[in-house]
Amino acid sequence: MKLSCAVLDDYQDVALRTADWSSLADAVDVEVFHEHIDDEDALVETLGKHEIVVIMRERTPFPRSVLARLPQLRLLVTTGMGNASVDMAAAAEQGVVVCGTGGLMPPTAELTWALLLGLARSVPTETASLRAGGQWQQTVGTDIDGSTLGVIGLGRIGRHVAKIGQAFGMDVVAWSQNLTAEAAADAGVRLAAGKEELLEVSDFVTIHLVLSDRSRGLLGAPELARMRPTAYLINTSRGPIVDEDALVDALRAGRIAGAGIDVFAVEPLPADHPFRSLPNVLATPHLGYVTRRTYDMFFREAVEDIAAFVAGSPVRKLN
Repeated sequence: MKLSCAVLDDYQDVALRTADWSSLADAVDVEVFHEHIDDEDALVETLGKHEIVVIMRERTPFPRSVLARLPQLRLLVTTGMGNASVDMAAAAEQGVVVCGTGGLMPPTAELTWALLLGLARSVPTETASLRAGGQWQQTVGTDIDGSTLGVIGLGRIGRHVAKIGQAFGMDVVAWSQNLTAEAAADAGVRLAAGKEELLEVSDFVTIHLVLSDRSRGLLGAPELARMRPTAYLINTSRGPIVDEDALVDALRAGRIAGAGIDVFAVEPLPADHPFRSLPNVLATPHLGYVTRRTYDMFFREAVEDIAAFVAGSPVRKLN
């Protein structure tokens, strides 16, 4: 008897076209869902017959409360090799194998720069005016060359972002809780004396941290108050690292010049959220990893994970 597999949150309808699922045809029936399912009851009802579920990053969380209501679930495949929205311990207790896939670093760094440059040159404002036949030139751009880029988190993505900043002629300063002067120097950047100094001296602040108990709420009202009124904040990491209410207040009051945001505390972003309408926000719907090469890897390796599980030898196990 065939196993049943659900692929969730395939927003762009690409899951079946970016990998060869035919190798599973004899053992697995695949059903793809394109619309996000917010309600937990509706999610459990939708997945009631499926032994395998493929999820895209953290789009649909799988906490203990959901897993406990899916007794038939045997394999959960998440794209990427980490997913904070899956209760790994609960899955293990229930006998659910969780497997991951590879991922690519450059796309998120590239989107960081798209947001930063878009803010610096007021691209959304000027483009909207041009399309509407409005005023020819409304804004005065912020120079990148000679400005200071503050990088919070100097891991793989942070280092890549810093390298691009240096190519633009920026002075790059970095900080994280475990960053040493030697590691910063190895990346060709200066270590800030602390989070506060980085915020005070930077014209652009960009966040590249893993969400954890230490990083959650790392930037709140006191930290945002240290930023210059001409400075911009970029977050392509995880929404809860920044206190959203404090950021909205800072943006509304003009205490910082603007923010480029790709990640949010609640996704999809609620229709009435201020980030959708504030004029000094450039927001994108969590596009950091959404590129052709990344999706090719995600779904190709998801198929491999399923095939290996069916064969009795799971690969890329996370629990």
